[in-house]
Amino acid sequence: MKKQLVVMMFTILLIITGCSNYKVKQETDIEVQDFTHKDQRGEEVSLEDLKGSPWLATFLFTNCTTVCPPMTANLTEVQEALKEAGVEDYKIVAFSIDPDNDSPEVIQAYLDKYPIVDESKWHYLTGYDQTYIEQYAKKSFNAHVKDDVNSDQVIHTTYFHLVTPDGKAIKSYDGIDVPVEVIVEDLKTLGKN
Repeated sequence: MKKQLVVMMFTILLIITGCSNYKVKQETDIEVQDFTHKDQRGEEVSLEDLKGSPWLATFLFTNCTTVCPPMTANLTEVQEALKEAGVEDYKIVAFSIDPDNDSPEVIQAYLDKYPIVDESKWHYLTGYDQTYIEQYAKKSFNAHVKDDVNSDQVIHTTYFHLVTPDGKAIKSYDGIDVPVEVIVEDLKTLGKN
């Protein structure tokens, strides 16, 4: 009886204090390379600007006819789940992989098609050349991006990458079959929520 009482008191204490033993399962440890680019609002965003908060990074382009529309829709679902969970300390950063066509205005028109809960959390970046983004994706996220010379499409991976508040890519999630609950817990754990 005494042992049951101790266990019950310990459980109540954990509930009251909100303790969690959840830990992010780190898969990689890649230093995200420095950058400064324009987002959909025409504002300059740098790696330094993002430091202090965790963020999801991905690679998209507005003219994509296959995976980018569902990936973008999935990001809006992730953001809705973050809102429902009360998570506020995060950013969503998409790097355009078709920067010659993706101006800030074109990107904004693309994002306007989606039910984004809080666009202030989003930075869809552009303002560099194709060679740069192909190399940047590989160096910073071990992600494959390659211009398809036989079409107007760009070949790329479909992952969302978790970046720590100090700028390290530590985990990737499927951007099509998205583990929304895991992403919410990871961002909640890394952020100041």
